[in-house]
Amino acid sequence: MRDVAIVAFAQSPHRRRTDELSEVDLLMPVLHEVLGATGLKANEIGFTCSGSADYLAGRAFSFTMALDGVGAHPPISESHVEMDGAWALYEAWVKIMTGEADTALVYSYGKSSPGEVRDVLTRQLDPYYLAPLWPDSVSLAALQAQALIDAGDTDEAALASIAARSRTDATANPYAQLTGDVPAGDHLVHPLRTGDCPPIGDGAAAVILAAGDTARALCARPAWIRGIDHRIEAHSLGVRDLTDSPSTRLAAQHAGAFERPVDTAELHAPFTSQEVVLRKALGLGGDTRINPSGGALAANPIMAAGLIRLGEAAARIHRGESDRALAHATSGPCLQQNLVAVLEGESAHA
Repeated sequence: MRDVAIVAFAQSPHRRRTDELSEVDLLMPVLHEVLGATGLKANEIGFTCSGSADYLAGRAFSFTMALDGVGAHPPISESHVEMDGAWALYEAWVKIMTGEADTALVYSYGKSSPGEVRDVLTRQLDPYYLAPLWPDSVSLAALQAQALIDAGDTDEAALASIAARSRTDATANPYAQLTGDVPAGDHLVHPLRTGDCPPIGDGAAAVILAAGDTARALCARPAWIRGIDHRIEAHSLGVRDLTDSPSTRLAAQHAGAFERPVDTAELHAPFTSQEVVLRKALGLGGDTRINPSGGALAANPIMAAGLIRLGEAAARIHRGESDRALAHATSGPCLQQNLVAVLEGESAHA
């Protein structure tokens, strides 16, 4: 087993619209920043992996255009996942663990502004029973929220407090799209109000992974990946208990999250109700700082928001603000797919 760490993280400012920017324009500054933080050049990276969705771009193999931002000549070792960038990080981690690379560049991006996100995300649903009904992502999240309220796990006031805390914490995040005092607003789909839902916006993120002494040479305090795992729920929402997330709990168990408490948790919870589910599944108490970056309620670039959770957790370790952090990413309706990673600083490792 090799020690692998996140040694650098960069993200774009998240904005409601970036009509003047292509995906390459969105990515280039982020890639330059993350490479500059380590002093590496693109041709010195052992493996490159990206995450994005052609459905957002509206054209097949759109990710190949984004490679212009990386520089594919001379030829590079490269891969892509049609998923959030957190899963691209997992692939890169596996590549380094097998010894096929010592460093990896992982990036992801999402331009949600050109289309109707609530319609686009219906393409994730079961094509026989659910997709023909066109239930959108907010309506499905509202079903989950109502199930939690009916079970006595939360109420609308508690959900509003989660939104308020997230947006307040985001005031310290210069990249956040929404910050400060954001009204709860009217019901969008009962019981969810506009403040319970994530903003629609465009953004990109990138991290660099490195192994062993290479990581120590590139970063003063690497964020070591002590464990990482991802699991998936049944595709049919009708056979799931929407008030719980067994896949998150199982992924956390295999990642070692329950071995010792974490001081920070960056949870990919686009809806306030989903934070309730995740906190219960992960057994997080009041001693753990939840989403100090503001989380997905402050900025939710689809296909990059999960990678940002990993990057934000790593950045806190880099700055010495955390010793042991948990990062979570999700994809699909109602927390269908979940990835959990445990990150530690050098002192915790020692």
